[in-house]
Amino acid sequence: MPEIVVAAPKLKPKPKRTAPRRATPAAPANVASTGPAPAAATGTGTSGTQTGLQQVPGLAKTGTPLGDLPQSVVVVPRSQIVEQGGTSLNDAVKDVSGINIGGSSSYGFFDRYTIRGMDARIYSDGIPDGDQFNGFPHSLNGVQSLEVLKGPGSSLFGSTTPGGSINVVHYLPSPIPGYGISEQLGSFGATTTSLYATGPGTLPGWAYRIDGLVQHADGFRDLKSADYEIRPVLSWNHDNHVTTFALDLRHIERTPDSYGILYFNGRSNAGIPLAVPDTAKYSTPFDEGNQNFARATATDSWWVADYLTVNNRLSLTHRDVDILRNSGGGTITLVGGLFEEGSAGCPSPTASGCRQLREQTDHDNDFIYQFEPVWKFHTGPVGHTLLTGAQVEWESIDDNRATANLPNITNIYAPVVPETSTAGLDFMRTAALPGMIDDLSALYLSTYATDQIDVTDQWKVRLGIRREHWYEQLTPLAYVAQSATNPAPGRFEQNGTPLEPGVVDTETDTPTSWSVGTLYKIFPGVAPFAGISKSYLTNFNSETTQNGVFAPESGLEYEAGIKFSTPDGRLVFTPAVFAIYRTNVFTENTTTDTISFNAQNSRGIDADLQFAITPQWKLLANAIAQNAVLTAVPGTPSQVGNWPVGVPRYIFNLWTSYDFAINGVHGFRVGGGLSYNSLTYANSGNTSWVPPSTVMDAMFGYYQPRWDAQIGIKNIGNVTYYTFAESAGGFVGDPRTYYVKAAWHY
Repeated sequence: MPEIVVAAPKLKPKPKRTAPRRATPAAPANVASTGPAPAAATGTGTSGTQTGLQQVPGLAKTGTPLGDLPQSVVVVPRSQIVEQGGTSLNDAVKDVSGINIGGSSSYGFFDRYTIRGMDARIYSDGIPDGDQFNGFPHSLNGVQSLEVLKGPGSSLFGSTTPGGSINVVHYLPSPIPGYGISEQLGSFGATTTSLYATGPGTLPGWAYRIDGLVQHADGFRDLKSADYEIRPVLSWNHDNHVTTFALDLRHIERTPDSYGILYFNGRSNAGIPLAVPDTAKYSTPFDEGNQNFARATATDSWWVADYLTVNNRLSLTHRDVDILRNSGGGTITLVGGLFEEGSAGCPSPTASGCRQLREQTDHDNDFIYQFEPVWKFHTGPVGHTLLTGAQVEWESIDDNRATANLPNITNIYAPVVPETSTAGLDFMRTAALPGMIDDLSALYLSTYATDQIDVTDQWKVRLGIRREHWYEQLTPLAYVAQSATNPAPGRFEQNGTPLEPGVVDTETDTPTSWSVGTLYKIFPGVAPFAGISKSYLTNFNSETTQNGVFAPESGLEYEAGIKFSTPDGRLVFTPAVFAIYRTNVFTENTTTDTISFNAQNSRGIDADLQFAITPQWKLLANAIAQNAVLTAVPGTPSQVGNWPVGVPRYIFNLWTSYDFAINGVHGFRVGGGLSYNSLTYANSGNTSWVPPSTVMDAMFGYYQPRWDAQIGIKNIGNVTYYTFAESAGGFVGDPRTYYVKAAWHY
């Protein structure tokens, strides 16, 4: 038979790829968006249109959805914060279980939080915002969402706190044009003006975004504040790269209120109530906590192949801090049936036990570079997303502090603050009048790896390890004596060695942090998880610079929980139990006014709930019940077993909203909620505390595709409550306040 030949058709050549082709992003950043959308009870978080446990938090760094992470992670979208009338990070943190405002060394001019009874650290787009002492307050300028990782995060972030990590995620530029402006007016002269614009650049692949903020408030108790911020961002999509350049410029003004409202043993002594109006002022009227902040960041995400993405991040930060605030509690005595503060007066400018005024200037510089290849591969049927990385961080603080004694207030029932200016005050640097002129610097080198393992579709395992090399150095530039008349050394290292000008003190540490976790989806929407993690935190800070050359703090957490969700994402419920053990904790002992390094532990259960009861009716709730104790207090052993400062036993938050129509006109929404905090101790001796409180809020809004309007009431019951406890008093929350907001966006 003749040979039969069949000609196969010629294969066409594959078209040349002109834009990056990406598999599931290995380490997604915040998605590009045209800007804040109308407020809603739930939002897109960091994963575009994804909701519930399908959201992909950037802080995980492996592109893993919440439902596959064997850790407690919560995402709070901007729309949720705005719906509740929020204008700052302080307003947003109540949407996550276990977070409380305050903690040891809180003075009212920077953000400070605890999570699960332990300190938390704040990040901006994965870059640390400095230590938790003498930091800065965070607005919502350009903020898309918050991501909260509960528990130690050192295996991902390096030096961090055992309580958790709060990542502030900003919007990225969009090639789709968009712009908008919003204005919110409130009680006590509060104004917040926000604007943004985004769109394509004039060159191919380029896009831009700019966010601006002007914020001012006269403040309840005359605690004035202001923010002036601008944040331009450029992005360039080219040759399998997405490169982003951002500049964050801020001028921040705050008025510290270190004393708040004074109290003695909480509410009364010998049956005599300490009844003063919530407008009473004990702090110096010209206190200030002002800052200039500048940060430049450059990031590059390079898709090399389906199995490899390389992320580079570079950040340069400079911060100037000018602080004038009260310190030292004075004395409170009972004389003739009346409480008096410092009834004997302040005998001399160098005496101890007097009210004090601290003058401090810090110049902070921070350089961070991160190199993170992310690999996707299989070992047999097991899938891996392996984050590998190296980080270099250099940080320096120039700290100049002096302290002056102030005349005492003669009657705390009717306080009259004597000082009206710094004229005539004698600022000194002695043991009784703390001060220093120091240069503190540190170099942190890290290598790390985290493997997100898909053993099967149901079984997930996550392993992380990080090796640190920390080099810290303190150079005192001024001699600190015992007193003006006693030239003996008045300032010492933790080992008792006097600190001398020009004598360099160093500390070298090589901690290894790690985390292990697993999750198993036993049924669709039911996934138990458990994990153990170890963390380390450097004691580098500007509050007591000599402790920057001291061994780091360590933390260890055991956690187990269950992630419940419905297939449509209408219900997401995540309860968890935890136990955290923390050692070598830098603490200001507010009973004896000294610095110590103690140990603590915290155990409890917390839960976060998101529930769309109907398409119109949304419910958000979170709660924690915890038991936190001091397990070691070397300076005051009698305090072992006491509660740490600023940690309530119970916290509960609830928010619900309902969408409806009026006469066939859709777009109306009503919402309301409450926040409860139990009793909170103000000092480690547990001799002073602020009482429990319940605060209720409500709002009403109208929303259209291009504009929206909203009115609201906060603290409907006009209760007197405290946002956090201080050694001498409580920082007073706002009474009943009103606000109105309008926004337009295209």
